[in-house]
Amino acid sequence: MVALTADAATTTARLRDGMAKGVLSFPLTSFTGERGGPGGPALDLRAFRDYLAAQIETGPGALFPACGTGEFFSLDEDEYRQVITASVREAGGRLPVVAGIGYGWAQAARFARIAEEAGADAALVLPHYLVKAPRAGLVAQLRQIAARTRLPLIAYQRDQVAFGVDSVRELAAIPGVIGLKDGHSDLDRLQRLKLAVPEDFLFFNGAATAEVQARPYASIGITAYSSAVHAFAPEIANAFFAALRDGDDAAVERLLRDFYVPLVELRDRATGYAVSLVKAAARLRGRPVGPVRAPLTDPGPDDLAALEELLATGLDLVGATTR
Repeated sequence: MVALTADAATTTARLRDGMAKGVLSFPLTSFTGERGGPGGPALDLRAFRDYLAAQIETGPGALFPACGTGEFFSLDEDEYRQVITASVREAGGRLPVVAGIGYGWAQAARFARIAEEAGADAALVLPHYLVKAPRAGLVAQLRQIAARTRLPLIAYQRDQVAFGVDSVRELAAIPGVIGLKDGHSDLDRLQRLKLAVPEDFLFFNGAATAEVQARPYASIGITAYSSAVHAFAPEIANAFFAALRDGDDAAVERLLRDFYVPLVELRDRATGYAVSLVKAAARLRGRPVGPVRAPLTDPGPDDLAALEELLATGLDLVGATTR
């Protein structure tokens, strides 16, 4: 077992503090409009750093680069290193940086090593690829990764990854595993998981368009959440977070009714829109993020027009403008 040199308790405390102050930022990765080889559009590091700086200035609670929204699945290891290094440098210690890692445990450990060398504070273990596995195997996967990195780890359950009460207890007992991101939104089971582990174990809402689920999650004591909307409209994301925190139900319902629920309906029109629609919205605002890489595809003209109209509505609701 690799001994933790980073203080996992300190990292947990920093993340908990950040989660109480703002949404969790999952930044997009900037690509050029030109083909950069078999992977498609090339990494645009300068544009990415400009985008990151703008994101950080809006006050998120933590930064999660190279995760699902950041197209981790399309980055090679050198690109990944550049993305995490840039994120750490732009953050400058002002907020925690949690790098995405994933695939099988051997590959995840390689990415964790890169993230550790780049100065990340922790890592989010994205769901493994393709195969379904028993819960004992899911726990063993985290053990294998934790044994090979000094970074504190946050597990991510969604799709084929789902922990039970016994397995989450085992998970929480692994040295260096500090939390769980949930994308299933099964609140009955999630509450059982939360009650089964120590109070300092972190939980946060990782549902797609998490704001739509934010009030139900808060009802069982999970108030932190990731926000894809923050990637393109931090004004809307921050206004929703403040309204939810302050108990302004009228503002919460107005934003849900007129922006977030229509966004979910638009997102559900095509597979992959959870990322490509977000990136298209950022481009509509002049953000230097470029296109998506395969296997994702950019939205067509009709969906772009609907997105542009919805974006204008959402920004108007919070007194902001498109540009």
